[in-house]
Amino acid sequence: MSARLRIGTRGSPLARAQTALVVRALEQAHPDLAGADALEVVVIRTTGDRVTDRPLAELGGKGLFCKELEAALLEGRIDLAVHSVKDLPTWLPDDLVLGAVLARGDPRDVLITRDGAGLDALAPGAVVGTASLRRQAQLLARCPEVRVVPIRGNVETRLGKLGAGAVDATLLAQAGLERLGIAPAGARILPPEIMLPAVGQGAIGAECRAADAPTLALLAAIDDPESSVCVGAERALLAALDGSCHTPIAGHAACQGGRLRLDALVARPDGSVCLCASRQGALADGEALGRDAGLELKARAGPGFFA
Repeated sequence: MSARLRIGTRGSPLARAQTALVVRALEQAHPDLAGADALEVVVIRTTGDRVTDRPLAELGGKGLFCKELEAALLEGRIDLAVHSVKDLPTWLPDDLVLGAVLARGDPRDVLITRDGAGLDALAPGAVVGTASLRRQAQLLARCPEVRVVPIRGNVETRLGKLGAGAVDATLLAQAGLERLGIAPAGARILPPEIMLPAVGQGAIGAECRAADAPTLALLAAIDDPESSVCVGAERALLAALDGSCHTPIAGHAACQGGRLRLDALVARPDGSVCLCASRQGALADGEALGRDAGLELKARAGPGFFA
């Protein structure tokens, strides 16, 4: 590790806010890092940030928010990278690991409309902006008469398009709104039984080199065990499904009474088919539960589903 701990992040307001949480956690866990020169935040612009006029699925998937940060890690230009876990690709590069998952924020999605109407009050033909196929599929399964259009950009940009009348509604992550200190008028939190979250939604992860023992030791002190178990179960689900960025996949794990419950979903982008599975078991079996749920859904969906 270098004399300074170099922390890589995207430059969006949300990414910077999440990186500030990691910095604060490290300083609290390791008071010797609280000096002005001990931690250095390095802003790296990713392909996902640069190209905002095309759907992520066309560009190669959500991993486009991570690959430049991962390249900087592999090249030794930074010591750790801060990510929204939901943006991480299914498989990390061989030499990189997720060294810590902070205590998870609210994993739920939020529907935001100009008039404050709830999901079931959306009028036929209402235009809903989202770049997420997962949100699109679940929305259309419940409200088939609305029209979904792609909308990308940071949280402020999407709320601005809603305010300007470009769309009638949009969907965002509650954790992101909370971290930015934004409470939009007309926001309705959607419970997981209505809108199952993305794998890793609400979780902040710190990725580092697998061989970097000093950084791994620092990160171990800020890892939240329950959040790590839940994220591990969800990512095992994702790996078992081996879905492409064109397949809507949702997964949410939660610890309840010392046990883990996992809910999972795969769907057609138009919402015409939604397949669900659930698992419950010991926390220690989280990854096995996720893998088992994923294999069930993959078998039920059939090979053509993920083409």
